[in-house]
Amino acid sequence: IGVGLVGFGLFFLLFGTLLYFDSVLLAFGNLLFLSGLVFIIGFRRTFTFFFQRPKLKGTSFFFGGLIVVLMRWPILGMLLEAYGFISLFR
Repeated sequence: IGVGLVGFGLFFLLFGTLLYFDSVLLAFGNLLFLSGLVFIIGFRRTFTFFFQRPKLKGTSFFFGGLIVVLMRWPILGMLLEAYGFISLFR
């Protein structure tokens, strides 16, 4: 279930980007991706991954970008999410 949710999340993120940053598709893709991540590695591991002290800056940018996308500012939200994603996984 988790791999399918992550796959659909990435598909909707790609499709939302190709359709000139459609905010509904991007928000749906983000929510599917995060829920799939929870299904794959578990809630506790996901929570501890995102909320470690050295990763709080990346987490805040990632979730801040998600909130901005949900408020229908998709380009700014995706830029914030991309910076947060890079900060989390470097």
